[in-house]
Amino acid sequence: MIFKFKRLKIVEQIVIVFFFSVLIPMTISGFVINNINQQSVRSQLRETAVLIANMVSDEIDFFISQNQMTLSQIAYTLNYLDTSQKKQDFLDSIETKVPGCDDIMIVKYQSELDEINKHSRENKKAVLYTKLNNGDYLTITYDIQNLRSKLFKSLNEDNRQIYVLDENEKLIAAHNYTDKVFQQTLALLPKYRKYDDPVIFGDVKNQPIVYVTKQDPRITIIVNTTEGVTKRAITDNRIKIILSVLAATIAILFVTALYTYYLYINIRQLFKGIIAISKGNYNRQIRLLTTAFTPYEIVFLAFEFNKMANAIHKSYLQLQKNNVELKELNEFRSNLIDTVSHELRTPLTSIQGYTSRLLRQDIKIDEETKQKSLRIIKEQSEKLQRLIEDLLTIPDIERMRLRTVNEPVNLSDVLERSEMLLRKKDGHEIIINIVEDFPLVYADKGRLEQVFVNLLENAVKYSYPNSTIKVETNVQGDEAHILVKNDCDVIPKDKLQRLFGKFIRMEDNTTRTTRGTGLGLFIVKGLVEAMNGKIELYSSTECGFCAEVIIGLAKNGIYEASN
Repeated sequence: MIFKFKRLKIVEQIVIVFFFSVLIPMTISGFVINNINQQSVRSQLRETAVLIANMVSDEIDFFISQNQMTLSQIAYTLNYLDTSQKKQDFLDSIETKVPGCDDIMIVKYQSELDEINKHSRENKKAVLYTKLNNGDYLTITYDIQNLRSKLFKSLNEDNRQIYVLDENEKLIAAHNYTDKVFQQTLALLPKYRKYDDPVIFGDVKNQPIVYVTKQDPRITIIVNTTEGVTKRAITDNRIKIILSVLAATIAILFVTALYTYYLYINIRQLFKGIIAISKGNYNRQIRLLTTAFTPYEIVFLAFEFNKMANAIHKSYLQLQKNNVELKELNEFRSNLIDTVSHELRTPLTSIQGYTSRLLRQDIKIDEETKQKSLRIIKEQSEKLQRLIEDLLTIPDIERMRLRTVNEPVNLSDVLERSEMLLRKKDGHEIIINIVEDFPLVYADKGRLEQVFVNLLENAVKYSYPNSTIKVETNVQGDEAHILVKNDCDVIPKDKLQRLFGKFIRMEDNTTRTTRGTGLGLFIVKGLVEAMNGKIELYSSTECGFCAEVIIGLAKNGIYEASN
């Protein structure tokens, strides 16, 4: 079977790295430190056991030498006392002055001395003696309890067990004595022993036992390192080391886990952002959980990603806008073709028909018919000219390149001229209400005529049959307000502003029966704004449809712009 490599997630990789770079090294380090500490403490226990054995041995030597000196001084003084009574009185007085002394006496024979020694051992007392000049023996008996207090005075806080044995391995003194441990230690004591030098024995390496066997006096000192001492010295330290390593591992694990948590969350944010971009959500922004554990590289990547996403989103919006413009341009092209094919065909057909009729030689045409034909040709030519002018005006309006030559203009002449250019009224009466002394307006005369021709033509097309078209004028401040009203159905407010678009026509019963390009109001708005004016559309039951043109007034031939 072929092994298939699997890429691990970042959390899984961090766990593996943590295991090999932290957990295993920390475990090995703890094991090594523990062994080194155990070896060090074991050596220390051996050295301190030897030291204590020597200390006890020195204390015994000091005790014996000190009391032997005392005994010699007493013996020296007795040589100068001539009677037994004086000697006894002297001994009685000395007995109270020697620390730990239990009894001082003079014996004549060796047998008596042996008996005193035997009796002292049975009662756990120590006997020191010296031979006087007359052959008698001076003996001092000491209380072992007093000896014990002196021997172990400096070892009260030490938990080792210390035994002092006589030549028959009988216990003379002990420190921290327990019978069970004493019997076990005694069983381990070698039968053949060295003298005066500390010797380590026993079968437990962490519990060293030291003995010192002295020749004079024939005693053995044993220092036993008990299990309790070992536990405090080695086991407790081992636990402390293990706990320290464990605490360090947990601390490292906690910090690593916290770091991994923040790193994983932020990387997931990067993943989500990339996935969102791949699915077309170009407006997606990465929001990091920024803390001290957030790496600089992640913050930098998020910043650059958001910057890139913003650029892509802007490009995408621009592309959408361009697509809309291309779609509108395509619609404009289609509508332009439809307009040319429908609106230009009718006047051209009329012009061609009547021109052909006038050119015929096979029939005689009377003067009235000629005049009528020429009038129709003229009307259709003017209609064709206006349509062409409208079409040529559109690009300039869209690119805001429309240029006007503004000058003081008589508004009454413009309105009359516009009505005259509007040859076809379809039975509608046009009423223009303007006073004779109406102020001059500041505008391009030709363009202003084009505006009102379009508005009047629009009013004629989309009003009720045989209704009246009204043109009302008034002055408000530095502006002239011209309203073109016609009767028709009320147009909803949300649809009024749409009428300024290209090729926009309201779909109702009136528009279905009329022909038009849908460019009139678009051109009107562009022309009015090019002349620094404004146009507003209204619709209500009172006026039907109303287009209000606002143009600045001219005073003394100088235009005053409206605010």
